[in-house]
Formats: sequence, structure tokens, C-alpha cells
Amino acid sequence: MTDSLILEVADLEVDVLTGIYSEETGKPQPLRFTIQVRYDVADRYDPDTPLDASKNYMDIKFAASEGLPKGVHFKLIEAVGDHICETLFVQDVRVQAVTVKIVKLAIAEANEKIGITLHRERPAG
Repeated sequence: MTDSLILEVADLEVDVLTGIYSEETGKPQPLRFTIQVRYDVADRYDPDTPLDASKNYMDIKFAASEGLPKGVHFKLIEAVGDHICETLFVQDVRVQAVTVKIVKLAIAEANEKIGITLHRERPAG
């Protein structure tokens, strides 16, 4: 079995201009993000392994919050997911793959989770 390392930020809520909701209201739509980043794994993590041996979780949070351009209306939430993936790939060459789950909070009526899960592998080259 191959070792792997998945870093995760879960249940991050951010308002984003996206979809029909934003088109009709002119307001950002509340979204809940869960982001998983498959990361290069070291052979071993000792107690004195330096912090830069792994990805900073705040970089992952940034990609789904301040890293999204203000005032840009993403017609599809898939485009929001793509932007997050691209941001994480550019930030760190050790990011192998990104999975972004986005739940649209504004359109849920009975606590159901409506949204997407987008998975991208690092582009070759």
C-alpha cells in the first residue's frame, strides 16, 4: 500500500457571488466548503520535523476565502471549485490533488446538502 497524506479544511462558510441565487438577488450566496489536499508525504514525521515540511492550513482556507476575487460572479459553482484547485496548485508544487466539496446553503429547505464535489489532479507538465 502506498502512503498518502490528506490535509483538510472542513465546513468553512464563505459568501460568494455565484449561480442563479446571486444572479437574481445581486447578493453573494453562502457556501460551505470542505477542501481536501493530497500532499507529498514524507518517509517519516518526527517530533522535531519543521513546520514547512507540510502545507499551512491557512493557505487552504485562503484559497476558498480571500483567494476568491471580490466582485466576480462565478456563474457555476464548478468555476469556484476550479479557482480553488488552481490556487492551491500554484501555491505549492507538493500539492498532488485537490477535492473541493461545496454546499449551497441558501437553497436548502430541509437541511439537505445541495452542491458539488470537484476533484482535480495536478496538471502534467
